[in-house]
Amino acid sequence: MQSNSILSVKDLNQIVKDLLSDAIGQIWLVGEISNFSRPASGHWYFTLKDEVAQVRCAMFRNSNFRTGFTPQNGQQVLVNASVTLYEARGDYQLVINQLQPAGAGLLQQKFEQLKQKLSEEGLFDAVYKKGLPDNIRTVGIITSSTGAALHDICQILNRRDPSLQVIIYPTQVQGSEAPAQIARMIQIANVRQECDVLIVGRGGGSIEDLWAFNEEVVARAIFASQLPIVSAVGHEVDFTIADFVADVRAATPSAAAELVSRDKLEQIKSLQVQEQYLCMAIDYYLMRRREFLNKRYQRLQAQHPQAKLAKQLNRLLTGRHALFENIQQYLLRQSYRHNLLDKRLVAVSPQHKIVYYGQRLEQKQQQLLNLMQKRLTDAKHQFVLKTSQLNSVSPLATLDRGYSVTTDQQQKVIRSVEQVSIGDFISTQLKTGRLISQVVEIDKKAY
Repeated sequence: MQSNSILSVKDLNQIVKDLLSDAIGQIWLVGEISNFSRPASGHWYFTLKDEVAQVRCAMFRNSNFRTGFTPQNGQQVLVNASVTLYEARGDYQLVINQLQPAGAGLLQQKFEQLKQKLSEEGLFDAVYKKGLPDNIRTVGIITSSTGAALHDICQILNRRDPSLQVIIYPTQVQGSEAPAQIARMIQIANVRQECDVLIVGRGGGSIEDLWAFNEEVVARAIFASQLPIVSAVGHEVDFTIADFVADVRAATPSAAAELVSRDKLEQIKSLQVQEQYLCMAIDYYLMRRREFLNKRYQRLQAQHPQAKLAKQLNRLLTGRHALFENIQQYLLRQSYRHNLLDKRLVAVSPQHKIVYYGQRLEQKQQQLLNLMQKRLTDAKHQFVLKTSQLNSVSPLATLDRGYSVTTDQQQKVIRSVEQVSIGDFISTQLKTGRLISQVVEIDKKAY
């Protein structure tokens, strides 16, 4: 824009508004509400301030109806807003898109940011999830040693499967030191390799109480674990970052205990089924052995000398009958072959061929004579025709009609008076002879 351009106040405010929107866009910020007003239009107007500064804010009706509560003066809130300019007064302000109480709102924002970050890195991908072992003998529990969650887990494990061994890795599950302790216990359990599966969790509470399981250090420790991990944090409606990274998510600590244990009644039923299978397998084995012994006995009976002699005699009689049948069949085949060859010999006798080829020779001779006679007749006819054609164009025939042919000394036919000069000798061919003349006069007159 040139320095001598003249702007109106409206143009200036529009330019500043566009600059603010383009340079800053949407932002998140936290502050205290003051001067809150709600006119009949349904829009909200208030000031957002902290210890040293304040800014005017507007939240229009189509945005504030989704908020779910009415803000109060003095309340700390977290807002998502666009920076803009109110052109009528030239005041810059915030247009609020979202508004929520500051405490839970900040934590929820941190939760969503970490969730998106870890998801983009692939920590939630199903390809990295490990399945629970089929035969779990030892269960590791990472939780508070004094919490109700540990009591519930142990009670259910003891009721469902008393044979399971339980190893407790005590840790804080709430407070600033809790995330590092939880991650440390996961690492210790992986180093010791003394359990088949780990339960990591605690009982229910507010989002602040469960926040240790939303920390990045805990999420990365769970992802790096070689042991399969069951996440059991809070109640069924509670979700933490640990739930998304863990190999299996249980709705509650009690549900986690049921996942990693087998009910003793079901185990008894399973043993009873296996006992039935074992009995059936033994019966089948004994039956197969009896069949084997019976077959051996039958083979032993079949190898008795008398049985062998009877068997050999039977084979001899069978072979004798087969030999007689084979001889009869052979004689019949030879007789049929002899008759067939005799017929073929008669069919190819030389006498028949001599008569046949003699007749064909006579036919060919007659065809040759006829062809030669025809070729001779055609040749004579062509000779007469060509002779007649030759005579019609012969110079001698021209001479017979009284004409002559005159040539110069080089035997070239004279067709024009320009070909000769006075004194030249010329030759004139007539029917009965030739005349030699000398040109004494040339008359170029044409007739």
